[in-house]
Amino acid sequence: MTSRSTGGLVYSTESGRMCPDCRQPVAACGCKAQARAAPPGDGIVRVSRQTKGRGGKAVTLVKGLALDAAALAALGKQLRTACGAGGTVKDGVIEIQGDHCDVVLAALKKHGHDAKRAGG
Repeated sequence: MTSRSTGGLVYSTESGRMCPDCRQPVAACGCKAQARAAPPGDGIVRVSRQTKGRGGKAVTLVKGLALDAAALAALGKQLRTACGAGGTVKDGVIEIQGDHCDVVLAALKKHGHDAKRAGG
């Protein structure tokens, strides 16, 4: 077996730990910087209400924000505070418990995002 088929070089006495993705020393790895970059979006934030798979409980979803994970978590906190409800951030989508579409739209426009209501 070659070293590539088993995952490649993990540690080098010369430079220490190696990144398994880019095969560079961890100190010079560019993978983490690329992962922290903002995901691409079309510039329109979509706010919708969903009840599917939640036992009939309504949840407000905010999708399409082109923010990194830390900024998305901070915005999610601000939106939850504005609504007075709980929620979370999962896979780039902010979920807020309850039907708060109007409040979320107003808060997003106040923060300078181009937001619109999606769904029925």
